[in-house]
Amino acid sequence: MTISIHCLQGLGVMSTLLQRWQISNLVSVVILGSALPPIAPPMRVAAAPAPVQIAQNAAQPAEVAVNQGLQYIQQGKLNEAIAAFRRAGQLDPKMAAAHYNLGLALRQQGQLQPSASAFYQATQADPRFALAYANLGAALLEGNNVAQARDYLKRAIELDPKLGLAHYNLGLALEQQKAYDQAIGAFKKASELTPNAPEPAYHMGLVYLQQGKDADAIAAFQRAVRINPRYAEALYNLGSIQFKQGKLEDALNSFRKSAEANSNYANAYYAAGLVFIKQGKYKDAQVVLKYAQDLFAKQGNQQWANRAAQNLQKATSGQ
Repeated sequence: MTISIHCLQGLGVMSTLLQRWQISNLVSVVILGSALPPIAPPMRVAAAPAPVQIAQNAAQPAEVAVNQGLQYIQQGKLNEAIAAFRRAGQLDPKMAAAHYNLGLALRQQGQLQPSASAFYQATQADPRFALAYANLGAALLEGNNVAQARDYLKRAIELDPKLGLAHYNLGLALEQQKAYDQAIGAFKKASELTPNAPEPAYHMGLVYLQQGKDADAIAAFQRAVRINPRYAEALYNLGSIQFKQGKLEDALNSFRKSAEANSNYANAYYAAGLVFIKQGKYKDAQVVLKYAQDLFAKQGNQQWANRAAQNLQKATSGQ
C-alpha cells in the first residue's frame, strides 16, 4: 500500500504511524553528513550457484559420485552432496567438476575457507575453468582476502571477458581497496553484461559518494531503483543525499519507500525522525525516533540507540 507522506503529519496514535512506517533490519549505507548513521554498506558478493553437470551415461566411479551429489543437491541434502563430491574428488583428483561442485556446496553452508580450497583445486584440475576462478575470488572476497581475490577475479575475466559476476566482484574488491575509478569501470562493465542486476549500479552510487560526486551517485541509485523498486539500501542512500541537499519532502519520500521495502530498518525511522524535526512535526518525530531507538537497541547498536534517544529528547522539548 502506497502511503502519502502527508498522511504522517499530525498522527497521534503510535500504532497507526508504526503500521505505516515499516523498516528493514539491513544495516547499510554510506551516509553523507554526520546527522545520519554512517553504517558501512553490505557487500553482496555474487557467485555462480549452478553446479556443473556430468554426462548421465558416464560409468566411471568419480562421475557416478558427482551425479549422486547433484541428485542430493536437488533433494536438499547438502551434507550428503558434500560427501559425494568429496568422494568424487578423491577418486579422480583431476575432475574439475567434483571440486567445483564441492566448493559451491560448501559455500552454501557458509564454509568460506573450505569452499575456497575446493575452487582452487578446480582451477588446478582445469586451469581454463573461468567460473572456478570467479567463485574462488568470490569466496576469498567474502573472507576479506581482498588482494588475492582481485587476482583470481582478473584471471576469470581474462578467460571469459563476458562473465558479469566476475566484473561485479572485481568492482567490490577495487571498491574496498579504494581504487575508485577502476571500481567504477568494473561496475559499468558488470551492468552492461547483467542489465537486470541492480547491485552494480548501487555500488557505483556508493563509489561516487566516496568521490563526492553527488549527481552521479543520485543517477546510479535511481538506476538501481528502476531495476528493483524495492531496493531499500539504494532508496535510503538516495534519501540521505536529498536530506543533505535540504530537499526534505523528497528525502522523506525516499526513506518511506525504503521502509516499505524492508522491515526492521532502524536507519529509515531515524532518518525520517530527523526530517520531521526539521519540518517542525515533533509528534511524528517522537514516534519514529522512539521506534528507531528500540530497534537500534534490539540490534545491539547502542551508540545509535543513544543518538536516537538524544534526538527524541529534542523532539519532545521542541513540541
